[in-house]
Amino acid sequence: MTSPEFSAAEISHMNRALDLARQALGRTSPNPMVGALILKDNEVVGEGFHRAAGESHAEVVALQAAGERARGGTLFVTLEPCCHEGRTPPCAPAVVKAGIKKVVCAMLDPNPLVAGKGVALLRGAKIETHVGLLEKEARKLNEAFLSHHILHRPFIRLKWAMTLDGRIATHTGHSRWISNEESRRHVHHLRAEVDGIIVGIGTVIADNPQLNIRLDGYEGPQPRRIIVDGSLRIPLQAKCLKECPPDHVIIATTESGHRDKIAKLRDAGHEILVFPGRRGILDLRQFITELYKYNVQSLLCEGGSTLNGALLDAQLVDKVVTFIAPKLVGGNEPKTPVTGWGVQFMTQAIVLEESEVRLFGDDICIEGYVPGPHRQIAVPVGETIA
Repeated sequence: MTSPEFSAAEISHMNRALDLARQALGRTSPNPMVGALILKDNEVVGEGFHRAAGESHAEVVALQAAGERARGGTLFVTLEPCCHEGRTPPCAPAVVKAGIKKVVCAMLDPNPLVAGKGVALLRGAKIETHVGLLEKEARKLNEAFLSHHILHRPFIRLKWAMTLDGRIATHTGHSRWISNEESRRHVHHLRAEVDGIIVGIGTVIADNPQLNIRLDGYEGPQPRRIIVDGSLRIPLQAKCLKECPPDHVIIATTESGHRDKIAKLRDAGHEILVFPGRRGILDLRQFITELYKYNVQSLLCEGGSTLNGALLDAQLVDKVVTFIAPKLVGGNEPKTPVTGWGVQFMTQAIVLEESEVRLFGDDICIEGYVPGPHRQIAVPVGETIA
């Protein structure tokens, strides 16, 4: 959705800034992905993007590339320039100091430390400042960052692979491999985009997954491994507990978990969160909300049908990614990807929004957003904060 006050050339410049920002996909958390470019006399004189948390912000990179040519120029940036001191100096004062004449930003920063203050600083310095160009695209780019600051919980994607007859395993529980190698490689790219991978204890016991990224040449951060284990049944030798830095594993359990085992896991450097709960059943919403404190802004759920259903029932799912293989396994015992409460009538079924269909070899991948109040993070808000 584009405001008519912006020209085709300005739209093109902002699209370039968005493309720049995407180059850091999966590498900037807990910061947002941001791209910027500077225009002077209809010529791009500097551009850049925020490469990783702790490194220079996009505006600073673009200003350094432009040098003195930035004076009197126009800055296009995908997010409001910050005005607070973090790991790096604030950007808005640097923009003022560089002599930028005009700023066009796609959206305001939802971080309460900024939230319009950066734009106010620019306008106070008599810099012509506009907000809202390609805002919808900018918000989608940083949907996890928005979820963190607006909803105070991670952005959650459910992922599963199933056969053409809707099974995630045979009647014996065998599930390797439903999807093909190309699909599985794409899943590792999905893992590289998130802060954490979440599974239930059933998946850990049945599959003993490593929950890491295994791509040739990959040097980026590994996602945290997050396990929902109400009765603390996790084997101490589970693969997901191995070869990871301290505090990289977060296990949610209940007061029914054995204290000795909790102590052993903590001694091994793992984070154990204990919640109230009977018969090993914990409040998922309470746990997911708790992850806000750990700066976990995005999760890929690779659990089984129980965890998938529980997250959907709790209205905590933002997006679904499903791989459908052209295979039939049959059987009387349905091994389906989602359990939970379910619905009574087809008219009550969840209908995904903005669905996309892709092919990975013979596999079909369907990806779409789950509708609901949480979708406010995708709605353009102009110059107000949702």
